[in-house]
Amino acid sequence: MELATEKKMDKPVQLADRVNRISISPTMVVLQEAEKLKAQGIDVADFGPGEPDFPTPEHIKRAVVQALEENRTKYTPVAGIAPLRQAICDWHTAQLGSSYQPSECVVNVGGKHAIFNAICSLINPGDEVIIGAPYWVSYPDMVKYAGGTPVFVETLENDSFILRASQVEAAATPKTKIVIANSPNNPTGSVIPPIEFARLQDFCNRHNIWLLSDECYSHFVYKDAKPFSAASIPGPKDRLIVAGSFSKTFAMTGLRLGYILAPKPLVDAIAKLQSQSTSNPTSIIQYAGLAAMRGSMDSVVAMQEEYARRREHILAGLRTIPGVTCTPPMGAFYVFPNVAAHFNPQMPDTTAVAKQLLEREHIAVTPGEAFGAPGYLRLSYATSMDRIDEGLRRLARFFGKAA
Repeated sequence: MELATEKKMDKPVQLADRVNRISISPTMVVLQEAEKLKAQGIDVADFGPGEPDFPTPEHIKRAVVQALEENRTKYTPVAGIAPLRQAICDWHTAQLGSSYQPSECVVNVGGKHAIFNAICSLINPGDEVIIGAPYWVSYPDMVKYAGGTPVFVETLENDSFILRASQVEAAATPKTKIVIANSPNNPTGSVIPPIEFARLQDFCNRHNIWLLSDECYSHFVYKDAKPFSAASIPGPKDRLIVAGSFSKTFAMTGLRLGYILAPKPLVDAIAKLQSQSTSNPTSIIQYAGLAAMRGSMDSVVAMQEEYARRREHILAGLRTIPGVTCTPPMGAFYVFPNVAAHFNPQMPDTTAVAKQLLEREHIAVTPGEAFGAPGYLRLSYATSMDRIDEGLRRLARFFGKAA
């Protein structure tokens, strides 16, 4: 018996097809490689992280401590505690002009988990999901995991990377089940104008297609843009899914808390799925979320103002680098410069560029291929002004030599 067991262990592990359909998040790979260099004592100019560099606001941290002291460490309802679901609906109404009831809200273990659960609750093998490109790295893999087929619609740099309803309509087929709209967008920072969102929603309603609006960065917008939710558009919402997150708005990335607002039948289905995976979100973190929803928005305003300052600074620096162009982002905290002019046999794509930037200049960036956009790099300016300046100096030196 021992010999038979030993032989079996020599065979390759046979993984499920659904796991083999997906890959590790490219942004996590960049983070891991940067951390290896940092562990060696190397000074890395890190433009990789997709998370605020600000601390979690004090009133939210105090809520976690208080929840621990009050022994709020037991199981909660799978969909989240009732006060939090009510607070999310109230906050969303006050901040973004929606109208939801707690029965139309489910709390998840982060915004990524919320979107994953929504996709897995709706997609059958063969269903198609329309995704604007450039896209957040996880959308295609989530769709593939659920057995669906991602259908990419290329947005244009000269149109500020805006996903247009006309493009979606041209790409739609009888198999289309979901359209994903991410505004403000990661990685481009593009913001879909409200009128275009209304057209998207109208098209989806007429064709019985779900519109999944990923509003993770809703409060980080610039210039004339205002925080916006697709749920504020007049008309029926029976095919609208709003995915929200505490991670970016309240600098709570590691605390893992997000939510879905959607018709009750879908919310119930997501809660059913969640009951067989994570169960409830972490109990004490739900009380942190409650404090965030009920507390002051001053810290959010302060972050937005600082991001606006950094945005102008990094754009000005990028403009001085020959062969690099960049469409100004209208939201989020990323720039997405086009560096294709620097491609050569040694750097045939932005994956190679990113690798050499890390090796030669110790700059961590995410290559455009990860977002379905060869020729571009994503740089996060959720870092200090000093680090932005240092990174810009290294970028200028690198592309100066590469020219």
